[in-house]
Amino acid sequence: GRPDMAVFSFTKSILAGEPIDIFNNGEMQRDFTYIDDIVEAVVRVGDRPAAPDPAWTGNDPDPASSNAPYRIFNIGNHSPVKLMRLIEVLEEKIGKKAIKRMAPMQPGDVIATYADVEDLARAVDFAPRTPIETGIERFVAWYRGFYGV
Repeated sequence: GRPDMAVFSFTKSILAGEPIDIFNNGEMQRDFTYIDDIVEAVVRVGDRPAAPDPAWTGNDPDPASSNAPYRIFNIGNHSPVKLMRLIEVLEEKIGKKAIKRMAPMQPGDVIATYADVEDLARAVDFAPRTPIETGIERFVAWYRGFYGV
């Protein structure tokens, strides 16, 4: 995980006994995707590149079938998780309670975000398979091993 993102920074803080900031009472929802699922999606897309359409014209352009075709996909878990649930799973897998510092909703933030992977599912028959509990368990094991904590 990226060091500036919640899973990484919360893990680091919980292990160090430092507080974590929880906005909007932990009611925020985010789409947490395990790296193996992302890799699988990228490989599937790479194995099935967009094909050129010899009948393509500029009168009715479609970038997915032009002479130089491309497709853009969202890759994610397609299932938002409440921040408090993420913290509960982290606490369980780390074996230590977080020191929680509650804060109000931040200006410009949104309650819920998640990736719509319907196009990806149709194109390459992809569906993420790693539940948050499994992904967090693997992440915490990696983190402990990598940082020796």
